[in-house]
Amino acid sequence: MSFLHRMTCRTEGIRATVPVRWRALDGMVGVFWQAEGQAGAKGYYLSPDPRIVLFLDDVSSHIMISDREGTAPAQGRPMLRAIYVPAGQPLWSGFTGSHRFAHLDLHVHRDRLLRFLSPSLGASDALSILRRPVELQDAPALATLAGLLVDEVTRPSRHGAFAESLVGSIATGLLDIPAAVAAPASGGLTPAQMRRLAAALKARPDRRMTVADMAATVGLSESWFAAVFKQTTGQTPLQWQRGQRIDQAQRLLAESSLTVADVAAQLGFSDQAHLTRAFRQVAGETPAAWRRRMRLAG
Repeated sequence: MSFLHRMTCRTEGIRATVPVRWRALDGMVGVFWQAEGQAGAKGYYLSPDPRIVLFLDDVSSHIMISDREGTAPAQGRPMLRAIYVPAGQPLWSGFTGSHRFAHLDLHVHRDRLLRFLSPSLGASDALSILRRPVELQDAPALATLAGLLVDEVTRPSRHGAFAESLVGSIATGLLDIPAAVAAPASGGLTPAQMRRLAAALKARPDRRMTVADMAATVGLSESWFAAVFKQTTGQTPLQWQRGQRIDQAQRLLAESSLTVADVAAQLGFSDQAHLTRAFRQVAGETPAAWRRRMRLAG
């Protein structure tokens, strides 16, 4: 997925001390900053995409942040070492004194984050999680991952898939994922069974199977399959299938000139309106709006 982040950023009294380094990946961009802020320096940041900010050192006594414009630094809250900012959430910062700092900005397309999260959490839970901001101070595992990712942004030595997997690990380690969602009970479908099921569904042009067909694919009875599938994924089989169909709809909208009505017909929806309802439930917007946003981003 080609991706160009479009953050609005206005700063006063903050300057880079060395050239900024960045690396574009699949659906994401990593940017490494080494900078200095003067006493009284301030900034404003707003992005249409989710972003993660990871500081290499503790800045909580030097940088204050707020969700409201005009808040004095003393009235804000400390900037912690790892934060997740949902798409469309503005952030203001202010410096209580001069300070040098280094941080990694990860700008990630929402659909890319959903690809990380949905297979384990389900599309609905994943969308809900992406709307919740997170701020952490003590996160040694994230600090270790951030150090590895900084190396891959500033001095790439491995295939981009390695850096992308680090971003995925950072996101799942930082985001507010309830333990009950993150760790389904034992006894669910095995990874091999899930791969077999995904392959069988992908082989069908309309991405449609009955629950009985899905159960037969992994060698289980229909009733038992439905129970363990929900246990494994947090979704019913038909909810999961709907997500797979919307994933295919997104690919067709992005990679072909088919109309929304044509995509609906190819994927077995009763009409364009039916696809639009299902698409909005999974992706949070209409197919036409999603296609326009992708074309503007490309």
